Amino acid sequence: MRKLFSFSAGAVLALSAAALPAQPAAPAAEPPTAQALIEEITVRVMALMDEAESYIDDDPEKFYRGLRVILDDFVDFERFARDVMGEYAGRERYRSLDKAGQDALKAQAKRFANLMRQQLVSTYGKGLLAFGGSRTEVRPLAGAQSNERKTAIEQLIYSDEPEPYQIIYRMRRDRSGHWKLRNLIVENIDLGIIFRNQFRASAEDHDGDLDAVIDNWSVPAAAEFNGG
Repeated sequence: MRKLFSFSAGAVLALSAAALPAQPAAPAAEPPTAQALIEEITVRVMALMDEAESYIDDDPEKFYRGLRVILDDFVDFERFARDVMGEYAGRERYRSLDKAGQDALKAQAKRFANLMRQQLVSTYGKGLLAFGGSRTEVRPLAGAQSNERKTAIEQLIYSDEPEPYQIIYRMRRDRSGHWKLRNLIVENIDLGIIFRNQFRASAEDHDGDLDAVIDNWSVPAAAEFNGG
């Protein structure tokens, strides 16, 4: 009897709902602006750092795991990695390959994106830990050329130094309209250019063997994000 009653009640509710006029779907929420996204990410990262004070010495990997989760909502690691690979992952080279070569290039690009993700999170995380609870300010980059597809946001990090530490986030919208980080400039050091130059030089050293480039990849010293 319990099952029959449940079915009957469900049927009545379904029929009642069908008899009511259809309700308009709620409008989709607008994605946050690039500045709002960076402010939100900053708040989340600072909260993570506050929490990490209780365990960072014993379990630093827990901090980096939490940071990866946050940055996955913010960074287009796949697009960033392809930009670093430059001509070696470009359309022209892709189209010049046969099916097996195209599949191999896709796998290489994915593997490199995962490696970049690990290394950028580690580099960024070490820099954040060096700054500790410093005050930050986020604002549009003065003089930057912005439009509906791309923009640049400046973040100033205040410490004991006379001048704030500057980070510039180069942002682009993805296909769903959400802003994603595509490049990072730290104290006038363009990480995208540094990585791209290193990848090209390594590819030349390894006669275009991208697997060897990826196997031997490391973050260049000039790109290390440190707090001093």
